[in-house]
Amino acid sequence: MVRPRSFAALMTLYADNHSRLRQLLGELLRLPPVLVSVSATDLSLFLTLEERCRYTTSLRMTYRFDADGCSSVYPDLLLRIYHDARLVEAASCSQQPPRHAAVKGVLLPAAYELERRWTLNIFLNKWLAYCLDNRHVFA
Repeated sequence: MVRPRSFAALMTLYADNHSRLRQLLGELLRLPPVLVSVSATDLSLFLTLEERCRYTTSLRMTYRFDADGCSSVYPDLLLRIYHDARLVEAASCSQQPPRHAAVKGVLLPAAYELERRWTLNIFLNKWLAYCLDNRHVFA
């Protein structure tokens, strides 16, 4: 049995993140530089390719908010896809304070690295489930 918040549990979470991202995007090896998903029940979702290597791809996943002539992104997650291992890791998140009450309780400061990774990747996992529930479709 895998112990919660252990390294083994984190790898299981990465595998689930891969499965959910693949449901959302389809093929993960040949992503275009920018992807935008429109949903009738959610904000537009933006994915931007940061780096493509032989075994990994890095991209940003975010919403964009426009107010008073200014544009901001939040949350701004950097995702790393490990193609050969079929894992997706939320590697980092912008340091902006959370805008929404639902996010404030999830993205808390972590005392150690395993906890930081666990927190970011639980957040990604729930966000991907939310996107799937809201029927995001990438053109």
